[in-house]
Amino acid sequence: MKPLIVFDMDGVLAEVTESYRLAIMETVRHFTGAEVTAAAIQGYKNRGGWNNDWLLSQQLCRDHGQEIPYQAVKDYFCRIFFGDNNDGLIAREQWMPRDGFFARLGARYNFAIFTGRDRKEARITLDKFAPDVVFDPLITADDTTEPKPSPQGLEMIRAARPGAQLVYVGDTVDDARSARAAGVPFYGIASPATGWSAELRSLLQAEGAAAVLDEVNQLESILK
Repeated sequence: MKPLIVFDMDGVLAEVTESYRLAIMETVRHFTGAEVTAAAIQGYKNRGGWNNDWLLSQQLCRDHGQEIPYQAVKDYFCRIFFGDNNDGLIAREQWMPRDGFFARLGARYNFAIFTGRDRKEARITLDKFAPDVVFDPLITADDTTEPKPSPQGLEMIRAARPGAQLVYVGDTVDDARSARAAGVPFYGIASPATGWSAELRSLLQAEGAAAVLDEVNQLESILK
């Protein structure tokens, strides 16, 4: 049985600076008029417990003196994120794996996904960039009752693939904590293109990462 590489999506497979992160900024600006920096958003992510970007947007509004109902935050976020026909901010995402990445790794590994996205969001990106890659199982926020850092999603994958060795690839402390709680080796991503890669690298190492990479394509050489 092939071992199973489980991928997070945001910041690992998809570059989301201009999609999810910008949607947070624009949502907070809409409700409060305040300008939220990427570093402020990352600060929350680094603390852990903020995997839900709708909740984070609501909290950032609260930080700027406005108590906005969760549903109102979610509705506005989704409106600018999806646009009229998936032509909103989600259209700005970039696919990070290079050509041939999955074909080469697929000779030795099977693939799965454990993401905080809901299934609709995940499928839009996967169908656009990787329609021929099999991720099985695909575990999203629609499938779990406990968000990361709970290990629930990884435990569901393990139950679906009994006997398979798992590794998890993610880019947040919540990803690392989820992997540790599930007893799954974790490989972190800390992109030098951000302004916080050194801090994130240190945090992921402290959370027990087997290795911290600059980007997902380095996984090929690490797993040889």
